[in-house]
Amino acid sequence: MGLLRAFTEDDPQLTASELAARSGLALSTVHRLIAMMLAEGMLARTTGHRYAVGARLWEIGELSPLAAQLRETALPHMVRLYEATGENVHLAVLDDPTPAAASAIFVGRITGRSSVPTISRSGGRHPLHATGVGKALLATRDDVWLDDYLSAPLELETRLSITDPERLRADIERARSRGYATTREEMTLGNFSVAAALGALPGLPPAAIGIVAHLGEALDERRLAPLVMQTAKDLTRAVRHPDSH
Repeated sequence: MGLLRAFTEDDPQLTASELAARSGLALSTVHRLIAMMLAEGMLARTTGHRYAVGARLWEIGELSPLAAQLRETALPHMVRLYEATGENVHLAVLDDPTPAAASAIFVGRITGRSSVPTISRSGGRHPLHATGVGKALLATRDDVWLDDYLSAPLELETRLSITDPERLRADIERARSRGYATTREEMTLGNFSVAAALGALPGLPPAAIGIVAHLGEALDERRLAPLVMQTAKDLTRAVRHPDSH
């Protein structure tokens, strides 16, 4: 796991020396582990004596309920939401080791040529306080959990990110009362998002679905919010009752 954690979105390919430096393991140990992981398909050789995550890990990851149960069920609903809006559609779940370290993991994403560029990717991890799906997930947490979450400093993703605990708490309350969350240029300047949480799903972490569009698009919050909320309701039913869909 120490070797695997060394790989990041910015550095998907690493040399043995880089793996040793990042993992804190001796180079001889790293070479031995690499040989074992290559044999099992957990790592793959790339150019320039570098290594990348192997296909076997991807195959195993696809067995996760997040892929087999949530994402696969969500895809038709995400496609319909994309077709209705033409904008990026994101599906995320709450990763909650502790409230202070919680974040949103994007488990699904649909985009098109005309969609506004975003920094999200499937498997990517993003802050809760600055993303639409993240705020929708925050709105599902109780006050004790939120107190712990808001006790830790929040990073300023853009100059418009809400990092003040009281302002963010008020924004979360608005999301709870109206059934959807929004962001405006809080993760990426020029973009806004609308997201809604799914209902509780047996065996799965809290999940939310949302869209990201350019702030100047004709499609506005009043039209987008009902579409997103309806998709969240439909997807909740589909995951809870797969045999009826």
